[in-house]
Amino acid sequence: MGLSVTISAADAQDAEHILKLQYLCYQSEAELYGDWSIEPLTQSLDALRAELDEGHGLVARLGDEVVASVRARLDEDGTVRIAKLIVHPRMRRHGLGGRLLDGIERHFADTTERPAPSAKRFQLFTGHRSEGNLRLYRRKGYAQVSTRDVGPGLTLVTLEKDAA
Repeated sequence: MGLSVTISAADAQDAEHILKLQYLCYQSEAELYGDWSIEPLTQSLDALRAELDEGHGLVARLGDEVVASVRARLDEDGTVRIAKLIVHPRMRRHGLGGRLLDGIERHFADTTERPAPSAKRFQLFTGHRSEGNLRLYRRKGYAQVSTRDVGPGLTLVTLEKDAA
């Protein structure tokens, strides 16, 4: 009998697990760009907790283990800024990233739990060489809206889609 993955809201007890998973997941990005000083690898536990307090996070669990996560926050202009969608390397290519993306979009589209402003658009970014991320985001309806050079060999690609 196998365990199924469950998705739920992240809470304060999840922060340390998320940070450890984030460190593991961003190793491949750091290697891809030759930069181990990227923010996800240097973020403090307090900064991660602040992100969870200021927005909303989801975690995917396999049994008791946090195997994937995503965070987002709603700006005053109605833009939901999605960040740090991570999936444990052994759990990739099983649809967890897409499920988390769908879940975070649903959370911000549902105005019954929260007063206005409501989400008008969803926005996220990734590095230009992160082909797996770009494929997932395009498959989920995101389109490139801009690029920004942030250092030698790294261009951030910003993608966006309208909220339904």
